[in-house]
Amino acid sequence: MSINTQRHRVFVAGLFHETHSFLNGTTGANDFVTLRGDAFLATRGDASPLGGVLEYAERCGWQVLPGIWGMAVPGGVIEDSVWESYWQELQTQLRRLAPGGVDAIYLVLHGAMVTQSYGDAEGELLCRIRSIAALDHVPIYGVLDLHANVSQAMIDASDCLVAYRENPHSDARESAVRAAEMLRDRLSGRCPAPRQRLRQVRIMWPPTGTGSASDPMKSLLRRAREIEASDPKIACVNVIPGFAFADTPDSGLAFSIIGWAEEDRFRSLLDSLEELAWDLAPLGVPADLPLDDSLSRWKRSQPQGLTVVAEPSDNIGGGAPGDGTGLLRGLLRHDIQGAAICLNDPDGVAMLTRHLPGDRVTLAIGGRGSSLDAGPLGIDCELIGLYAGKFELEDKQSHLASVAGDRFDMGPSALIRHCGITILLTSHRTPPMDLGQWRCVGVDPQSFSLIGVKAAVAHRRAYDPIATHHLTVATPGPCASDLTLFQYARTRRPIYPLDPIEEVRAIK
Repeated sequence: MSINTQRHRVFVAGLFHETHSFLNGTTGANDFVTLRGDAFLATRGDASPLGGVLEYAERCGWQVLPGIWGMAVPGGVIEDSVWESYWQELQTQLRRLAPGGVDAIYLVLHGAMVTQSYGDAEGELLCRIRSIAALDHVPIYGVLDLHANVSQAMIDASDCLVAYRENPHSDARESAVRAAEMLRDRLSGRCPAPRQRLRQVRIMWPPTGTGSASDPMKSLLRRAREIEASDPKIACVNVIPGFAFADTPDSGLAFSIIGWAEEDRFRSLLDSLEELAWDLAPLGVPADLPLDDSLSRWKRSQPQGLTVVAEPSDNIGGGAPGDGTGLLRGLLRHDIQGAAICLNDPDGVAMLTRHLPGDRVTLAIGGRGSSLDAGPLGIDCELIGLYAGKFELEDKQSHLASVAGDRFDMGPSALIRHCGITILLTSHRTPPMDLGQWRCVGVDPQSFSLIGVKAAVAHRRAYDPIATHHLTVATPGPCASDLTLFQYARTRRPIYPLDPIEEVRAIK
């Protein structure tokens, strides 16, 4: 049954990429999944934020005007040609539709996209949409990833941007629907146009410090929900820690408040949130454990059950190549038996396709995606099997579902075994956020004593229910938790933890 019988015309589009400024190479057109027309509308009802918005729009009786959806797995800076091509198509769609009337625009965005020319790609996109004369007063609503780097331009050129509240992003679809509900209230006349107020804080936490189950995020998110519950003039309080590997002036922690309160009230609430953030700031700068020390202790203790070892420096969900050999080399040095790890290595998979299961094959795997790695690792392995690499997500509320919907394609994949370690090689970078990754190749992840995952926090929703122990270790790679290892050139300074907390906190 329709929630609202009025036939509002709502243009829906999306652009989703978390950009790592310090990676070699760029993200090009071939890296993007692009949806238009029927393929765009076919996502309605799937597990993605876009799917949630389209399903809600149908329930509301809106006439959806489908735009273009572009998404790529986190990676290097976006090539300008890709950005301009997207904009030209989007602009053409909007200019064609504007004469017939557009009641609202809804955008599914990440919020931390960087192109060769624009450090604030989403801000540029929103400003360009606003510059179209017929759309200068049309409500623009949307949803952002919790790791967005929110700019004043994004706030000024939109009416309401709602961020995820959970990391891992189990509520991405829910957050997108929450923003759509607020748009429904606006279109129906139930609520007047809200105001958005932004506070950027000179704090920049690495991804390992932004999990919502622990502080600082746990307390900040709890405070945000308390504010919403206590004041009917506050519709939404966003706690957005940002993405530290995007080197831009807007990178870092931000709060935004959406509502109808007086300016003094907005200011007071933002002050209180910032004060709490500073009190908790050191808790967002974790130190990863030394690799060899951790594996040596693990082997001596031989804990029961599955141990998950996270390698955040090669975090695929943060843009890393996913082929780092640091953890694998450590497992071999310590002769860890019954372990498993996944590496992205399309060349290795291609070579293995010439063989049959049971064959012994000499390979040089991984180590090509980052100059920080020791390089390819030579192994003599047994080929267990070859697979198509496509799987349906077991958890439709997982972090992976927030970008991929119901299914993911690892590309042609191969399972090999070397010195007691099972290694899954994929052709596409696959964030380790769903256990279907292992089960689609006939492997039960609980059958291992230890699994290495190339992630920071997002894997925990999948692995915590089956693991008895968890370690986060330091290895060479482009997503290391120690931000002082990176040469920031555009990020505003001073900022904690790149600069002493006492110096930064004193700035007003």
